[in-house]
Amino acid sequence: MTEDFLAVNGPLYARRDGNQLALGFRVEQRHCNPAQSCHGGMLMTFADMQLAIGANFAGDLKRFLPTVSLTSDFLAPAPLGSWVEGRAEIARQARTLVFAHALISADGNPVVRANGIFQIRGEPDPRFDIRALFA
Repeated sequence: MTEDFLAVNGPLYARRDGNQLALGFRVEQRHCNPAQSCHGGMLMTFADMQLAIGANFAGDLKRFLPTVSLTSDFLAPAPLGSWVEGRAEIARQARTLVFAHALISADGNPVVRANGIFQIRGEPDPRFDIRALFA
């Protein structure tokens, strides 16, 4: 996650919620489709980040987790101005893969159900120690 990427797609906000990391953003005009709802591509981008960062936090993995698979179901629109938030949970962690799922809401109403598989590779790296940011 680079600052350039977040400058275009963010800002994203995060807070510790027990053993989970809640990520969120406010839907701005630049995130919207012509129907004034958050574009599905933005919601998928957010889901990908929510799942990888959230799984990294929950599993205390301290690694960059490349996406192997990402699926989602769009449940409802996230209107302009709404607060979008999600929390990832690890469904299963193996030696080289972590399976995670999340329910993402807009103003408390479910808008996306997402599942992802992420590759665990390399040694722990302090650059990806998400828990250290919320110590």
